[in-house]
Amino acid sequence: MDFSRWVFLILIFASFSVIPICSELSEIPSKFLDFAKKPEVFDWIVGVRRRIHENPELGYEELETSKLIREELDNWGISYNYPFATTGIVGFIGSGKPPFVAIRAGMDALPMQEMVDWEHKSRNPGKMHACGHDAHVAMLLGAAKILQEHRDILKGTVALVFQPAEEGGGGAKKMIDAGALENVEAIFGLHVNPNFPLGKVSSRPGPFLAGSGFFEAVISGKGGHAAIPQHSIDPILAASNVIVSLQHLVSREANPLDSQVVTVAKFQGGGAFNVIPDSVTISGTFRAFSKESFLQLRQRIEEVIVGQAAVQRCNATVDFHTKDKPFFPPTMNDKNLHKHFQRVAGDMLGNDNVKDMEPLMGSEDFAFYQEVIPGYFYLLGMQDETNENPASVHSPYFKINEAALPYGAALQASLAIRYLLEAQPQVPSSSINDHDEL
Repeated sequence: MDFSRWVFLILIFASFSVIPICSELSEIPSKFLDFAKKPEVFDWIVGVRRRIHENPELGYEELETSKLIREELDNWGISYNYPFATTGIVGFIGSGKPPFVAIRAGMDALPMQEMVDWEHKSRNPGKMHACGHDAHVAMLLGAAKILQEHRDILKGTVALVFQPAEEGGGGAKKMIDAGALENVEAIFGLHVNPNFPLGKVSSRPGPFLAGSGFFEAVISGKGGHAAIPQHSIDPILAASNVIVSLQHLVSREANPLDSQVVTVAKFQGGGAFNVIPDSVTISGTFRAFSKESFLQLRQRIEEVIVGQAAVQRCNATVDFHTKDKPFFPPTMNDKNLHKHFQRVAGDMLGNDNVKDMEPLMGSEDFAFYQEVIPGYFYLLGMQDETNENPASVHSPYFKINEAALPYGAALQASLAIRYLLEAQPQVPSSSINDHDEL
């Protein structure tokens, strides 16, 4: 075959390129990060975060937060559906046609008083964004702005999932039940990590966060004077034996290679030093990395509480509060999405700044999405070099390092757009070069 024939075939093949060439794809994350770091974009993301932080709202009460989000989406001409699960929103950027990929943020705050004194401190007494959801929402809006500015290279549709009630309310499950994931093939979520350096991210394939549940038990006996215990049936003694026995579920019944946790974190009983009360209430949480272990743990918790109470001549009732605090399944990261995350995050931050990590016993209702479609959850470092001992999440002294906001916005946008581009059967390789920002 002569040379001209070869050239002709190569040109034909190139015109039907499956995806943009690798070098063009690899440039997207760094270009998006540069865009997010522009002073006007950065200031806007920070401003959104501070407005949300000043007005924290609890699960299913995020009315003003939801209104703020919708106003910002309206400003950028981004369509959305509302409401989902009372206050939730799903926005759409792109063609409105498959493939669909989603990026998600929780909106709710925690019921605690903020102890950080600064200009944008919570204005709602007893409520605080102490878990970073204000930053998560701001970063998702930042990702929306990036994607909308670069929508000419989108091939498919990005769904923006703004979810209520992550903090124990099971908002993700209600979003799913309301149809928030309709047509969506995959979903990405993040969480800020105050103990990991800025500019680094971490996650892992497979089990990442534990499944979790809550329990509350009322142990009833017979009250009386502390000086004559023989005339009483002591529920405090019974509850104490219950707590010790619950620890044996992990130390003596669980496989040592199957991590589990049972923690009693609340003990209420009695009001005087010399009176044995009629009843005691204990409550806590239990966690495991597999559904089988989780359900076994649940069964044994109830059996131990009732049985140990009976040994001490007490009665016990156990409530798992599944209506208000549904069981969270384990967070299981899709292995193919893990490879995708490593490529995209590596292109943005450098491979040395993308770390694999050990599983954590914390939980996230993002796991509900992963039960329906492939999903991926990761941690975004935000540790300030000047802050040697940052407060942990769920602390009244928790702070956000706002320098992390462009990283989260750009990475979420990059994960979504790269997913869509790599899923395309045919994307002209010149499409990226046509946009000023890329």
